[in-house]
Amino acid sequence: MPGRRDEGEKVVASNRKARHDYEILETVECGIQLTGDEVKSLRQGRASLADCYGRLRSGEVWLEGLHIPPYEQGDQRTHQPMRPRKLLLHRREIDRLGAQVAEKGLSLVPLRVYFTHGMGKVELALAKGKRRHEKRHAIAKRDAQREAERELGRRR
Repeated sequence: MPGRRDEGEKVVASNRKARHDYEILETVECGIQLTGDEVKSLRQGRASLADCYGRLRSGEVWLEGLHIPPYEQGDQRTHQPMRPRKLLLHRREIDRLGAQVAEKGLSLVPLRVYFTHGMGKVELALAKGKRRHEKRHAIAKRDAQREAERELGRRR
């Protein structure tokens, strides 16, 4: 149908290192407050989640460290690439996340930035940092799983 927006998801950026460095306990989809040039730049697939994190400030959730380069065809003075961006969540979700971050010492880690139904979204994870020995254990477990799958494939 003409004029209908794309129904699928288009992933703009993902934070693959987060799954290695953190144990993901829960994920939340949230909107992100952007300017027009930032949206256009994201639609071109230009963003970086390296060193990006979520922070609770005065009852709101902010995404810090998300790098969105300026839109090439737009006015170069429109936005700062590394400015904090407000995440859009319901009040009860903000309160729940804030309580868990405060009492359990968890972190808010963005996993990916994507478009769904034409709207920019961020998948935010409530995560617990892994220690070095836990990372080694996870790698060994993953390697053992792959080896078992290979052996099953050979036997078939």
